[in-house]
Amino acid sequence: MSQNTNNTKNLIDIIDAHRQEEIDFLGELVKVASDNPPGDCAPHAERAAALLEGLGFAVERHPVPQEAVKANGMISATNLMVRKRFGAGGKVVALNAHGDVVPPGEGWSVDPFGAVIKDGVMYGRGVAVSKSDFATYAFALKALEESGLVHKGAIELHLTYDEEVGGAIGPGLIVEQGLSKPDYVISAGFSYNVVVAHNGCLHLEVRVEGKSAHAARPDTGVDALEAATKLLTALYALRERYKAAHSKVVGIDHPTLTVGLISGGINTNVVPDVVTMRIDRRMIPEENPAEVERDLVAEIERVLTAIPGIRVKTKRILLARPFTPQPGQEVLVSALQRHAKTVMGIDIPAEGVPLYTDARLYSAAGIPTALYGAGPRSLLEANGHRADEKLVLDDLIKATKVVALTLAELLAA
Repeated sequence: MSQNTNNTKNLIDIIDAHRQEEIDFLGELVKVASDNPPGDCAPHAERAAALLEGLGFAVERHPVPQEAVKANGMISATNLMVRKRFGAGGKVVALNAHGDVVPPGEGWSVDPFGAVIKDGVMYGRGVAVSKSDFATYAFALKALEESGLVHKGAIELHLTYDEEVGGAIGPGLIVEQGLSKPDYVISAGFSYNVVVAHNGCLHLEVRVEGKSAHAARPDTGVDALEAATKLLTALYALRERYKAAHSKVVGIDHPTLTVGLISGGINTNVVPDVVTMRIDRRMIPEENPAEVERDLVAEIERVLTAIPGIRVKTKRILLARPFTPQPGQEVLVSALQRHAKTVMGIDIPAEGVPLYTDARLYSAAGIPTALYGAGPRSLLEANGHRADEKLVLDDLIKATKVVALTLAELLAA
């Protein structure tokens, strides 16, 4: 048996020995709510920090200033960082996962915060997206520490709490403030594919202003809702045209547009004076975010300024740039794919996904980044953002092995 085979077996055996401890660790994270909104996430960060300290890690707590938290539409957030230096020189690899989750919603068959396990599957909000990778990354690091394989380089855990609202005060702050300067980043993902690119997203608020009037005399007012329906017709026509633009990235198709929120009106017997709507515009990696926003705003203004008495105001809520590959990403991706095949016995694809994540913030800073972690092949399979979110616990352990083996290779390179 070769030395490399012995090393691989050693790491895998250590992770198997900690299997129940890792499952219990994840269960404790699921049991503490961290819904965003409302975004009161500091209590979850404190629980995560205590659990990590229980594993023997030194945990840095970086509370986000309240002004920045409020501006981000949240109540509280604390970024957690763990840094393990194995020796002088070598690479620094950061592992990023987010602990904030969407609210559980309706339709659950179990307690969404119960961490219920049935037939080898854990159910709970955030169990797959992405509290699972708090466990994946922590126990991969723990295994490397116990193995004694790594003698240079460093591994960092970046555990943040604002992914559901854009990442600006999580990874965004870590990068902006220079708290970390890694050579590679692995962000939360799923076990059966390595994500190398993803869409960007523009959230735009549109305020359509008319003039109220009694419903008995609608001719004396300017109906903001009628104007809004003309805008909706134009937007849905635009959405159809987007289907002609196809990305070259496998796993990503075409740009999309969704009107997700609409509100307005005063009462049943009053001509609506104001209607607001929020638009979600997903952009493929080949698109320029500034041009996307400019063109969409221009189309909105073209439709509404043609209607007498109507005024329009637009406001950017979020602009998440697409995640595109950086030079050096191929080193990270090939290592993840190779070790995933070793652990799972199948080829793991490298492709894009039509959503957006915190990974883009590291990549935009010029850091080679890829998404990989615990889960199935897709968000739909995991019931991510839906009732009965779930994680096959064998996949949690398999992902931990893949990440640990990849880290060992990167730090030995």
